[in-house]
Amino acid sequence: MLMTLIAFVVALGLLIAVHEWGHYRMAVARGVRVERFSVGFGRPLMRFKPRCQHPGQDTEFVLAAIPFGGYVKMLDEREAPVSEAERHLAFNTQPLISRTLIVAAGPVANLLLAVLLYAMVNWIGVEEPRAILSPPAAGSLAAQAGLHGGELVRSAALAGDDLEPVASFESLRWTLTRGALNGVDVVLDVARTDGSRARALTLPLSTLAQREPDAKLFRAIGIVAPLSQPVLGELMAGGAAERAGLREGDLVRRIGSTQVLDGQQLRELIRASGRNGPPVASEWLIEREGRSLTIEVRPDAHQENGQPIGRLGAYVGGAPERVLVRQGPLDGLWSGVERVWQVSALSIRLLGRMVIGDMSLKNLSGPIAIADYAGKSAALGLTYYLGFLAFISVSLGVLNLLPLPVLDGGHLMYYLWEAVTGRPVTDVWLDRLQRVGMFLLLSVMAIAVYNDIATRLG
Repeated sequence: MLMTLIAFVVALGLLIAVHEWGHYRMAVARGVRVERFSVGFGRPLMRFKPRCQHPGQDTEFVLAAIPFGGYVKMLDEREAPVSEAERHLAFNTQPLISRTLIVAAGPVANLLLAVLLYAMVNWIGVEEPRAILSPPAAGSLAAQAGLHGGELVRSAALAGDDLEPVASFESLRWTLTRGALNGVDVVLDVARTDGSRARALTLPLSTLAQREPDAKLFRAIGIVAPLSQPVLGELMAGGAAERAGLREGDLVRRIGSTQVLDGQQLRELIRASGRNGPPVASEWLIEREGRSLTIEVRPDAHQENGQPIGRLGAYVGGAPERVLVRQGPLDGLWSGVERVWQVSALSIRLLGRMVIGDMSLKNLSGPIAIADYAGKSAALGLTYYLGFLAFISVSLGVLNLLPLPVLDGGHLMYYLWEAVTGRPVTDVWLDRLQRVGMFLLLSVMAIAVYNDIATRLG
């Protein structure tokens, strides 16, 4: 809990500070006086004025009590009287290009931070599962394409693009996610793990009816997890595994007449045992300390998202084979640029689909989910936490560029109107649009928080 809180506060503080720093630095560069740079709202916890400031500046830097945001207060005639001698330092007197650059600099700073963070992950390197496939579920797209499990995915691409090397299973998942959400088929170049029998095949993701990025999507595709041993981990006290006499470390070879080759396959067989009524007992062939044993096992009935499944009451599946993914200085930086572009485009597409009702609003996450992800990524290690920060930084940059009043993107829309018509938006319309924007923003935040709570209670 403490790690989650610290990781969340650090992430929030860093991303807000970088966003506001973008506004601040551009304002200074365009000759606008910044009166206050605040990270957080409400009662100031810490404040100071540097002795050495940029010419024309007298900025107070503040750390405030409420961490959910920040602001840069500039000299502006609309907020307080400005002397004639200082009018040239006021934000509202600046040419349109200066005001546009100052407003856009915050989101751009977040996107540039994300590039740097993704590049750092690439430079440091991270151990990820190797892209060796587990056996696909019957009827899935992978099974229909002729995959059996045990194949190594050497390269992949969206249909029409050039094949690119697949560094890890996570890289493959990212390609599949983009293909599914864009409704584009994915081409895979696969081989056996010894490098023999290489072949190319196409997964027809354009035929998918389900395109929301969740576990159901990857089950429909048939690529859910990397190949891992079908071994049992820690058992739950009183669970079906313990009652049947199974032990931690047991290697499952067969369930009934079905040969078990992989941990994901074993998980699916357990889940499927409860889909057509109460799970029935079946004979499991296991290996324990070099001996083969046959044990009768009956999984427990369980409900997941309103669907009946079987549950064993044990951690299922061993650790997959892992590979260190690391890149050089230029390759790592360019990969960071590409990832920010891809995540930004995907985020905009997802938001668009939510607006038109093509995707459920349940996909919106709020501060509780973000805090949870922050803690989990920090627990996994530095590179995972940096990757989390990069993803949230992209999301913050994209969100602020949306043409929604009260956000930076809304102000940019005002300036676009001014550029086209030659006159600014009137104060009356500014007030109306701000009210509408605040209502929409609070509504979205309420939905996100509701989703967070419902997920944890459900």
